[in-house]
Amino acid sequence: MQDNDVRQGTLYAIAAYLMWGIAPLYFHAVSDVPADEILMHRVIWSFGLVFGLAWFSGQMKEVRALLKLPRKLALLGVTSVLVASNWLIFIWAVTNDHVLDASLGYFINPLLNVALGMLVLNERPGRLQLFAVLIAAVGVLIQLIQFGSVPWISLALAGSFGCYGLLRKQINLQATTGLLVETALLLPLALLYWFWLDTPTADLTQNAASLNGLLIAAGVVTTLPLLAFSAAAIRIPFYLLGMLQYIGPCMMFGLALTLFGEQLDAAQSWTFAFIWAALLLLIFDGLNKARQRSRQKAH
Repeated sequence: MQDNDVRQGTLYAIAAYLMWGIAPLYFHAVSDVPADEILMHRVIWSFGLVFGLAWFSGQMKEVRALLKLPRKLALLGVTSVLVASNWLIFIWAVTNDHVLDASLGYFINPLLNVALGMLVLNERPGRLQLFAVLIAAVGVLIQLIQFGSVPWISLALAGSFGCYGLLRKQINLQATTGLLVETALLLPLALLYWFWLDTPTADLTQNAASLNGLLIAAGVVTTLPLLAFSAAAIRIPFYLLGMLQYIGPCMMFGLALTLFGEQLDAAQSWTFAFIWAALLLLIFDGLNKARQRSRQKAH
């Protein structure tokens, strides 16, 4: 792996996670629109943008070849439901002042990935990784036992995105191709829903141009970070990608406490503390393994 590729990949990864980190600003700007309606626009305009990108980049051959693979199409049907669910939960969380819960979900996600890899893919995580997952589980249990609450929003976001990533890893498609098929599968439902919808903002001709611009921009908000992430994933080591992924939830956490005026309650504080301790272990383990690989290559 060349140094230039690593530099480019690092910049792509930072760009992707920065865009995901500031995404709450966008959804907060359209918070007067119902979450399900925002999801509808996200599907429609994402499909249009990704279709154009796939057409002009010559990826339609891969899409046509995919249509002859029923198993992959079936799996993409499942991933389309998972990603739509993740989008809807995230939109609802931001527009209903639960950005802290959303950030916690994406802090939990890498820990859940370790657990899913062990349970589904028969991967053998190291002791530190297992200990990190255990610490995270204890954090959630403390919130349940001591405070009688469960971070459902956080767990739903982490679970939907974790399962989505697991299935997409097995399908092994380029980000653009996969997202095009997923949004294409969701598109008929989104268009039918739009036809049926009767809200003050459903008729674009009655909206202010600024609001329509924001709604159409949902495609850009969805697609650009995914493309940047895809470009990063093929250029930099997985451990580095993993280290950088905390940029997004850290930014969400900061936005929640400052711009959106949310406050940490006692239950959230305990859970965040345990999750962060677990993530520090994961980071330490990742850096340690990277050093070991470097030494092996040197010899």
